Amino acid sequence: MIKLTLYNDADVIVNADLIESVEKTPDTLISLTTGKKVMVKESVEDVISKVITYRRLISKNKRMFGMRGKHSINAVVKGFDKWT
Repeated sequence: MIKLTLYNDADVIVNADLIESVEKTPDTLISLTTGKKVMVKESVEDVISKVITYRRLISKNKRMFGMRGKHSINAVVKGFDKWT
């Protein structure tokens, strides 16, 4: 999940796994696999960077703790600040 900003300055958390495409039209428009579209203040490059950072965090936590490791939930919560 990545934290983005809507045009009314409200924060929105988007499931990065559901992002189908990101367009600059001239604003940033995110299309989700669910058919929903979200227009955000962040640039296309910022959205891509946040997705990459999020996926690296998830990948790192899986290697360190495993999917069934007893610290896996704490690791995701502890790393939340790094990708929001």
